Amino acid sequence: MSFLPKNLLHFVITLYSVFLSLVSCEESILCYCEPPDYCPDGTGTCVLSPGSQCFSSIEEDADGEEPFRTYGCLPPEESSDMQCKGNLSPHVVRKSIDCCNFTDLCNKNLHPALRLKPESPSITSWEDSLLLLALAASVTCGLLIFISLSVYCHKRLKRRENVKQLQYLSHPMLLPPATLSDLLEQSSGSGSGLPLFVQRTIAKQIEPLKVIGKGRHGEVWLANWRDDKVAVKIFSTTEEKSWFRETEIYQTVLMRHNNILGFVAADIKGTGSWTQMLLITEYHENGSLYDYLQSNELDVESLLSLICSIAAGIAHLHTEIFGTQGKPAIAHRDIKSKNILVKRNNECVIADFGLAVRYNSEINGLDIVRDNVRVGTKRYMPPEVLDGTIDALLDESADARVFEALKMADIYSLSLVIWELCRRCNGGKDCVKVEEYKVPYHDVVPSDPSFDDMYNVVVKDNIRPKVPEKWHESTVLDTISKIMQECWHPNPSVRPTALRVKKSLMNLRDAVERSTSDFIEQ
Repeated sequence: MSFLPKNLLHFVITLYSVFLSLVSCEESILCYCEPPDYCPDGTGTCVLSPGSQCFSSIEEDADGEEPFRTYGCLPPEESSDMQCKGNLSPHVVRKSIDCCNFTDLCNKNLHPALRLKPESPSITSWEDSLLLLALAASVTCGLLIFISLSVYCHKRLKRRENVKQLQYLSHPMLLPPATLSDLLEQSSGSGSGLPLFVQRTIAKQIEPLKVIGKGRHGEVWLANWRDDKVAVKIFSTTEEKSWFRETEIYQTVLMRHNNILGFVAADIKGTGSWTQMLLITEYHENGSLYDYLQSNELDVESLLSLICSIAAGIAHLHTEIFGTQGKPAIAHRDIKSKNILVKRNNECVIADFGLAVRYNSEINGLDIVRDNVRVGTKRYMPPEVLDGTIDALLDESADARVFEALKMADIYSLSLVIWELCRRCNGGKDCVKVEEYKVPYHDVVPSDPSFDDMYNVVVKDNIRPKVPEKWHESTVLDTISKIMQECWHPNPSVRPTALRVKKSLMNLRDAVERSTSDFIEQ
């Protein structure tokens, strides 16, 4: 039967042993013993008791030497299937056992084998080390190639986006749809206006509609840009410095403010025979404060809204904001009702920065043209400009002292604008007849006064616009008139700052709103 498979032979022998045990159940079975001392009588055999089995085992030596085999009899309490089937799975103790009880010395033919758990391969030769190094080099090269491809793809994608943006800027019709407010919201967080290429693109798409104003610098047009109305200030060729200065001021970092006219774009257009310098800003249909006051009477709430917004705009100009993206302090130098525009929400914005100067605190210097100090509108000039005091300061040095004097000059001009506003207010009494609109000093100088006219009135005679007695009957007008008279004081150092004027007016506005709400509740 040696030609039968081993498992089948084992199965046949087992059946045969069962058959013999059934035929002669009273016969005892002998088991082979090795070493001999495994058997009690030293004969090399042992007799099975009921429920016992013969066994053959192999166990790995603890010192790593050749494994040794043992044969003998298992007592009944150790002859369970768990013990005798131990050869079918690897053990923590490297040992294997097999059992039988079908015939004498059946365990002598049992040869269980050790089934060891696989171990991790170890590097045993320099060829294996070389293979490992080659594998590591391959992985490293793969990573480098992957990183290089990623960087290349990123740069290519960025270059493609830049090309697309340049195409948009070079071809106005390719610009993505946007409104004027969208563009202004998408401008840089510094608040210094749109990118220059976008400004030029917008300038090419402007559709002029009609002239809405004229001044010494040029004309102001109402124009269309993608169904949005904008104001286009066209400078004459002799006013290039004013265009450049105003553009430079509008593009100052953090310049954007609710009470500063919104800047959109600036560009120069022209051919060999003509040149146009354009300044594009937001359009306010109410026009200038000068025009608005001639056709509109004010109640107390409207008056306070207009005055507070003007003071807020000037305070923002005068304030220096420190930081990596800070804003320099700016003096306007031409505050008047014609350079202030009225918005739909009954607030004002400051406009026309052609004469403005900036103060650089890091170098303690001004960017001012020395031979162009005595500028502005003569009617609104403060006494220190009319008598040449600021000229004398500037001859010494263009530093913080000169800039403080220029800021106080703005405060004087602001006082005259406040006077214009108060004349058109009813003081909170509907029955009061509002005075006709007049410009400051209308009763003491000609319609186009000279320097000498203004010097004689403002400096020599120390005359200021008249404050009507009925203003003192209104708490609001009386309070505003006191602030106004502080602002036009002949001594600049006595005048309040723009921030103080703003806070005083806003406190007055809050008090009026509280009293109005209390009256309504009652």
